[in-house]
Amino acid sequence: MSAHPAFRWQDQAALRAFVQDIGFGALFVASEQGPRVAHIPIVWLDDQTLGFHLARNNPVARDLDGATALFAVQGPHGYVSPDWYGTGPDEVPTWNYVTAELEGVVSQMDRDALIDQIDALSQVQEARLAPKPEWTRAKADPVRIARMLDAVTGFRLAVTAWRGTRKLAQTKPVAPRLAVADALAARGNDALAALMRAPS
Repeated sequence: MSAHPAFRWQDQAALRAFVQDIGFGALFVASEQGPRVAHIPIVWLDDQTLGFHLARNNPVARDLDGATALFAVQGPHGYVSPDWYGTGPDEVPTWNYVTAELEGVVSQMDRDALIDQIDALSQVQEARLAPKPEWTRAKADPVRIARMLDAVTGFRLAVTAWRGTRKLAQTKPVAPRLAVADALAARGNDALAALMRAPS
């Protein structure tokens, strides 16, 4: 992540909302075989704890209980051409982006907590599909659900460090920053353009 202080994002409530809104990211952990990553959906269990699950046979699952891990979420991002600033030939290419990194200690869940985590994850995601009737575990065959639960392991990540970056040309004057936002929007990157128009 960029070290420039103008791009630092330290608002934990906003970071938490950003992570929940995307709901998916990369979990990195050290293992005896070297660094490993799992790409996972998540749900907040409380203000400081992420819940997730992995297939029981995922090699990452063997190294997680008690490990310190890093969960990274990537938001809107895009290449910025120097020409878009409209300020002359001395600009350089860059990449604007929004990211969050959450570091913490992982612990394995018992089966009841795993069920609660899967129910909570489904509830958050199903709510986004309204007015579709919400899917719940109660709609499925209990025998099949039990088999699926046997195939996964649930975990908690207790967050101990929050690091966010919002690199949205905050170091540029307003007019060049808005010119870049317009160029991004013209190329279909509306999400990043909107953030650049209101970077605080």
